[in-house]
Amino acid sequence: MNYPINISDYLEKYKKLTPKNLEHKYCKIALLSSSTIKYIKEILAVKGREIGLEIDTFMGGYNQYSQEIMEEDSKLYKFDPNLVILFIDTRALLGDLFFNFYELNIEERKELLVSKKQELTGLIDILKGKIKAKIVVHNFEIPSNSSLGILENKQELGKTEFIEKTNEWLRDYYKTDSQVFIFDYNCFISNLGKKEIFDYKMYYLADTKLGFDYFPLLVDQYFSYIKPLMSISKKCLVLDLDNTLWGGIVGEDGVEGIKLGPMPEGRPFLEFQKYILSLFNRGVILAINSKNNYNDVLKVFNEHPYMILKEDHFASVQINWNDKISNMKTIAQELNIGLDSFVFFDDDKLNREMIKDSLPEIKVVDLPEDYSLYLKTIEELDDFNTFQLTEEDKKKGKMYADQRRRSDFIKSTQNATEYLKGLQMKVTIEEVNKFNVSRISQLTQKTNQFNMTTRRYLEEDIKNFALNHDFLVFSVTVEDKFGDNGITGAAIIEKCKNHFRVDTFLLSCRVIGRRIEEIMLAYILERAKTEKVKTLLGEFIPTTKNIPAKEFFKENGFKLIKINGNIEIWEFPVETEYKSPEFIEVIKASH
Repeated sequence: MNYPINISDYLEKYKKLTPKNLEHKYCKIALLSSSTIKYIKEILAVKGREIGLEIDTFMGGYNQYSQEIMEEDSKLYKFDPNLVILFIDTRALLGDLFFNFYELNIEERKELLVSKKQELTGLIDILKGKIKAKIVVHNFEIPSNSSLGILENKQELGKTEFIEKTNEWLRDYYKTDSQVFIFDYNCFISNLGKKEIFDYKMYYLADTKLGFDYFPLLVDQYFSYIKPLMSISKKCLVLDLDNTLWGGIVGEDGVEGIKLGPMPEGRPFLEFQKYILSLFNRGVILAINSKNNYNDVLKVFNEHPYMILKEDHFASVQINWNDKISNMKTIAQELNIGLDSFVFFDDDKLNREMIKDSLPEIKVVDLPEDYSLYLKTIEELDDFNTFQLTEEDKKKGKMYADQRRRSDFIKSTQNATEYLKGLQMKVTIEEVNKFNVSRISQLTQKTNQFNMTTRRYLEEDIKNFALNHDFLVFSVTVEDKFGDNGITGAAIIEKCKNHFRVDTFLLSCRVIGRRIEEIMLAYILERAKTEKVKTLLGEFIPTTKNIPAKEFFKENGFKLIKINGNIEIWEFPVETEYKSPEFIEVIKASH
């Protein structure tokens, strides 16, 4: 965690912001607070612009959060935010009881706890009922001082325990709620130092509970939610080797001489690798970009007793003497993901600067010279956050690593058709249900290349589609002889009186080129025939990234009949015979 930056620096940057960049993504954030949070709007705008976001912020009136939420036609609802942040502080929660808590007897304290839970639940549930936005709720600062001194912990439902139970209840009550997230504000300020961040003078003058110069660090925490909301989280961690995954240079020091293991010099690298493995196990893709002799590195993978990460953990391995810019482009090509999906770790400052200058889309982490701080640096990254952690996410690192075996297999085949047949693919089509709803939402949020309309839907939206008989929503799971690719495709079809309309039709980049999209289209046409509709209307909305999907309708027999603004409307007569690949086994699952 960095030390605070003078708030005036951000205000100056805000004044110098140029007009909105229409190519940037646009996000609307509503901030509702019980205390003064002046200047957060400006900090959000500055930090958003740095990562290609235009942020418009609604600042609720001072201590007016209840009114904003309760009033039917409040400015909050007219603003229609993408994200709502609710920041109620402990003093506001308890009011005068913050100082006079022990005027209440134990029964009154228990009643107060119940009433505060109901009050908070009521406000949050009203918000949920009126907006589709994600809601981030601060938990409460646990007081560090008590008028009872060392006897505070001896009280039955004392003030400290009261706040602890409130925080515990918030966490547990919304644990499975896909719309509401609890931000651990108490942990945040504890890490900073509660005595350091509370400015008594500004508290009495302006009712601020956090020193203004710490607001940029609070906004950094908000970006942990903003990034996945706007689909700008990263997918792949690219790593150097020498003096990054281990200490020393393997080509000079040998396998036995590198620093890696439980001893003091090797332990920072050992724990750094353990943390990276935990990222892999939650679905972060790993790759190597290193100037080195491949055989030397292979010996480390195979022979070093404390090498946690193995070659099989990496989806792309570029170990050679090429420049790192070329290697990075090769990794992107191999994995078929954009450069803006990468985070790059390298101890060499020159390499980092080269990547920054030549490939600005990549997030380059400035590793400290002190390697004991590597673990702290990667722990503080907020670029791999997601709103859901599906089974596909957990397996993604392995899925991409398996892709290396497929790449080796294609080199041994004569042509593309032979390769596809040899994969022995099996596709499972499954209508939306409680098991795949999160993944379908996630695919709409993240898929850019083979995505006909790039419409983004929250999990709540997908659930609403599922409940609407006028829509067909399904996912596809792809398996082959090298492994399970997981849920990699989805479609949302509106069932109109005489036609079906393709609202969403997408496929993950890791299975593009395997003709899975033809299986999906065949299934839609089959359902259309069953319901005796005459035509299937496909929509295509071009973007800078979905070029791989541009010719799909044309190549599969659709006719362009209309262009509405930027939306192309394509038509396919349902009675027309359509053949999908016979070498792909299709399973239609049901729940």
